[in-house]
Order: sequence, then structure tokens, then C-alpha cells
Amino acid sequence: MDARSLRARAALGPALLAATQWGRNGAAPAATGDVVHSEEMVSGAGGAALAQARARRQEAIEALTAATMRALSGRRELHYRSRRVFHGAQPLPRWAPHLQPPLESTGDFAVFRGAADGIALRLLLSDAALHRRLANPANEAGSPNAANPASPSSPATQATQAGAGSAPAAGASTAAHPAARMLFEVFEQLRVEALAIRTLAMPGLAHNLTRCFEAWSLAYHVAGHTATARGLLVYCIVQMVRARLTGEPAIEPDEGLLEATRASLGPALGVPLAGLRGELHDQARYAAHAWAVASHVAQMLASADEEEGDGVRFGVDGDDAEDDEDDRRTVAFNFWIEPPEAGFEERAALAASGTSPLLAAPGERYRIFTTAYDREAPATALARAAMLQELRTQLDARIEAARLNLVHIARDLRALLARPAVAGWQGALEEGRIDGARLAQLVASPTERRLFRSERIEPRASDTLLTLLVDCSGSMREHAPHVAVLADVLARALEMAGVACEVLGFTTGAWSGGRAARDWQRAGRPCHPGRLNEALHIVFKAAHTPWRRARAGMAALLKADLFREGLDGEAVQWALARQAAWAQEQPPPAAGAMTAGPAARRLLLVVSDGSPMDSATHQANDRHYLDHHLRDVVARAEAAARASGPDAGITRIFGLGVGLDLSPYYARSHVLDLAGGGVRMGVVREVMGMLARAGWR
Repeated sequence: MDARSLRARAALGPALLAATQWGRNGAAPAATGDVVHSEEMVSGAGGAALAQARARRQEAIEALTAATMRALSGRRELHYRSRRVFHGAQPLPRWAPHLQPPLESTGDFAVFRGAADGIALRLLLSDAALHRRLANPANEAGSPNAANPASPSSPATQATQAGAGSAPAAGASTAAHPAARMLFEVFEQLRVEALAIRTLAMPGLAHNLTRCFEAWSLAYHVAGHTATARGLLVYCIVQMVRARLTGEPAIEPDEGLLEATRASLGPALGVPLAGLRGELHDQARYAAHAWAVASHVAQMLASADEEEGDGVRFGVDGDDAEDDEDDRRTVAFNFWIEPPEAGFEERAALAASGTSPLLAAPGERYRIFTTAYDREAPATALARAAMLQELRTQLDARIEAARLNLVHIARDLRALLARPAVAGWQGALEEGRIDGARLAQLVASPTERRLFRSERIEPRASDTLLTLLVDCSGSMREHAPHVAVLADVLARALEMAGVACEVLGFTTGAWSGGRAARDWQRAGRPCHPGRLNEALHIVFKAAHTPWRRARAGMAALLKADLFREGLDGEAVQWALARQAAWAQEQPPPAAGAMTAGPAARRLLLVVSDGSPMDSATHQANDRHYLDHHLRDVVARAEAAARASGPDAGITRIFGLGVGLDLSPYYARSHVLDLAGGGVRMGVVREVMGMLARAGWR
């Protein structure tokens, strides 16, 4: 894209110019200043207030930066979901470490604006299809002739041969090193940012980009990564490339930090570094020089690994050679690609999801081969009483060891979920409405002033139902103790807060299809049979059952043989139907209630650690049949909620991923790390923070 096109894009209008230039002084607009600094105002409040303040700050930053990205890139589908930028339903790649500033890393809003501007510029100024071809060493995309295949002696070829020294050409084995690929991604990001800084007349945008990169550079140094030879090498080459492209000085937290490393790299990489600046406007020619630099640095890092033996490791068992090799290939450089303070949620894997050709075909719908063996059962009917008593003892011991403050949790949940409601009258006041019952006192005592009354307003949450829907598939078995603690504590705390709660579970009656699959085989194996297993829906605690009476049923969450396979889409439909039935049983709003909506409000929290899985259904249909159905079910429920308005009593669905990001299925989701320390107050606050981010109040 030439300079004229860039200036045309910059002339999108006053809204774009305003969006890209405010924040010059490193602060958010006045309208959001109170939100951005809300944590300081509630530092002495309870955990829920702090969680809500953090959520409001995160929501404000994401809303503002998403608007900026949409305006600058011209792509209306950009939005945030679970702290990740999505284009439509697809998450955007994390191209460079400085584009991921953690919420707590800084109070300077320009850092977040710079990250948003960098993402928008990547979408605007980089050809994604061309970049994918150039980034694939197997296609020799980064080879010298990729820029001009017809010219064997092109400038890029000369740059690679003269500047890379002994580094292998792009497309060779070193180029496939993960460090080379990661550096290549970062160099392309630096190209688009430098192109904008040098071409667009937007000083606010340039300031934000520089401030964002400075913040990451300082955080990288403070985290101690520059104290190692490999970390300093990566830091130095990134600084050298950016300085060469933008003309701005490299960032040296300590004087002379880069001098020796820069001097050693200069002779070998002088020509390709000069080529990077000269080919800034040509993405293909720029890529040849970028691969030359990345390959040379990757070879130096690989040589250092061989000399020092182990390299960089993070949480990998050194006794497992295969795991060590995987670690070297995939996470050897997470220490600089990921921000130093990245949370567990930002590192969690994304749930695998795809499109089912069968369900995507016109006129097709989700099928069930037979419902003859489906059943819904209370948890107490699935285990002997003696076993449930033993499991309850184990669960109580785990809850006691977790040292959770139920009173505080109940208070915070009440503050989060309650709505103001009229709870009678308060009399003997000096202002308000005249109280006819006290007028006689005016005759006996003419100076009496306490003749008025007013409505007594109290927070009430009795019109709210929260359902925990627990995935009881086989992979959840290892997380069952922690999930049982979380479910039991939430159920008890919600009851103390006056909120109706039910705990449900879903699994299958058998492995590999059971009787349903045998019936299908006897029927001649017809094509596209649909769901091919026995659905088992478990009620651990019903909404109308007090926690004390449901204690035994809750303990069944620890019964290992209940965990088989998972039919998530049908389970969500079942939970929604139960909530709708509960709402129909609720009385209408009391006369004079302050809330204009209906009496019943519903929340559905799905706790899962992966995608829907049933082997028989996948083999007889296709591998994405169940997760496609789950997405359809959630999408229909969300569409109904949007069409009915925020106070129409429609269920809001949340996804709680146990070590996995469920955002491909649930628009409102959060990742829980239960493997580290189990269920602690921090985990409960994360759940409440997710509810607060959804704007439930």
C-alpha cells in the first residue's frame, strides 16, 4: 500500500482522527478516567468490589481500544472476547509480545492504545495471504527469489548471501526453528508500525506505538530476561530492527546493555538490516531480509542450546526426552513472546472447534438416533447411600482444607446479584409520605414532626436462579475433586445470599454408544444417524432443594465411574428448559417493586474442560458434529436474549473452562486454573468477576 492509499485511509473522518490522537498525554478520555482508576477507590472494599472494579476497568479499556481498531482498520467485526481480539468468530494471532499488555502492567492508557493501534495496522498494512506464504519455510517463501522469482540476482538474494554469513537460507532447517518463525512475525509487525510512523501524519498514533513498545521493553528487562545470553540476544535484535526501521533510538534500560551484542551482530547482519529499511514498502522483498536476520539469530540460539545443554525450560519434566523436545519446539521462547505478567487465562489453550459438513448442509438439523435409553436421574439414585456418605466426608475435608470464607462469598454474591426491592414501610420519619396512623399524635403533641413514612428498600436476589452445569465426561475425572468443592461452596453461599441455585451434570450411560449404537448396527448402519449414545442427565441439587438436603447428592460429583462421554449441546438445552420451568413457577413482581422486569432472572454456568466428545457419534457422523450443535444451541439462546432485551428474563450463558479457553462456544467465558492450588478465594473471585464483566447488574 503506497503513501497515497495510507493518507486516504487516514482521511476516514473526524471520528478516526479523534480516536487515534487522544491519549497523547498517556491518559484515557475524561469519560473513562473514573473507571480506569476505580481500583484505587475500592482498595479497602471487599473482594467482590475489587473484582468488579477490575472488570469495569478491563471492560472500559477493551471497549475503547476495540472501537479504535475498528475505526483504523475499517473492519467492523473486531471485538474482544475473554481478553483476546476476535475478528468475527476467529481469534486473531498474537503477532508480537508488545501487543499483549496485561491489565495490571501499567496505568498508562497509551500503552493499551498502542497495542490496539498495532493490531489495527497489522490488519490494514499487511497482506495476510502473502504473509502466510512467506512465513512457510516449506514453500521457500522467505528465499531470496521469493520477492522476484524471475531474478536470481535480485537485491534480496545479494542481501541474504552477503549479510547472513554462514546462516542458512530461508527455507532451510534453521528457518523452521521456532525462534526464526517468531522473530519473522515480530519483524513484520515492526514493519507495519514503522510504515505508519513514517508515512501517516498522526503524531498521537506514533506516540502510542512508541509508548507501548517502551513499556514491553522495560518489563522484559525488569523480568530479568536480559540477564541471560539468549534473552539479551533476542532483545538486542528486536531493538536493532525497530531502531533501523523507525529511526528512533534503541531502548537500553541500563547504559551499555546492548553495546557488545550489537557490535557482534553488526558485521554479519549489516546488509540485511539495511535491506529491511530500504524495502519497507514491499512486503515480499522485506520478508527475504527478515528471514535472513531471523535465520541467523535462530542459528546462534540453536548453537547456544547445544553448547549449554538444556536451554530454556518451563515446567517440563527433564526425565522425559520426548516432552523435552516438544518443549524446545513450542515454548522455548514463550518467555519473550508472552508478556512477563501474562495470566493463566492468557496462556490457556483454545478449545478446538469446527464446522460439521452434515449440519452445515441446507435443510439439515441435529438428529438423535434413539431416545429410548436417555434418562434424567437424581445423583442419590446413582450410588449407594454408604458410598455417598463416604464421599461426603471426603468432600467436607477438602472444603475445610480450602479455608474458604463462606460468609464473605455469600455477601459478595448478594451484592452482585441482588436487585433493589420494596420490603415494607419505615415509619416515624421527619420527611416522606404522610402516615395516617400517626396523625393523632399531631393533636396530642403539635410539635411532633415524625409523622411520615417511606418505602424500605432492600437488596433481594430471590428472583434469580444460577445453574451450574458440570461436564461429567472422562477428561473431567481428574478435575472432579476441585469442581466438587467449587460447586458445593457456590451452592451453599448462593443459598445464604438468597439466590436459588441448582447443580446439574451431564454424561452418557455407556462408553462407545452403548445400547443406542447396538440398535443402529442392528438397523443396518444407516447414514447420518445423529447422536448415537445414551444421554444421562444428573441432578445433583435441584433449585427448590435446600443445600442441607442436597449434601449427599453433591458428594456424587466425586464418584469416578459417572464420568464417561459428553453431549454438551443437549445438556445446555436441558438446563435451559429446567430454568424456563422454574421461571414459570415464580410469582409475579410485587406491586411497587422498583424493578420493571419479570420476577425470574437466570444464569447458566457451564463447567467443562474441552469440546463435546462421543466416539460413536463422531464415527457415524463427523468429528465436529457435536461441537457444531453446541455452538448452534448457545447462539440461538444468545440471539433470543438479545432480541428480548436485558430484563426479559432470558438466561445468560457463561463458560467456565478448566484449563481451556471455551470462547469458541461461549461469548462470556473465563479460564480457571484449578490444577495449581485448587479452589481458593481467588478462584471464587474470578467467577464473580466474570459475572460482573457481563454487566449482570
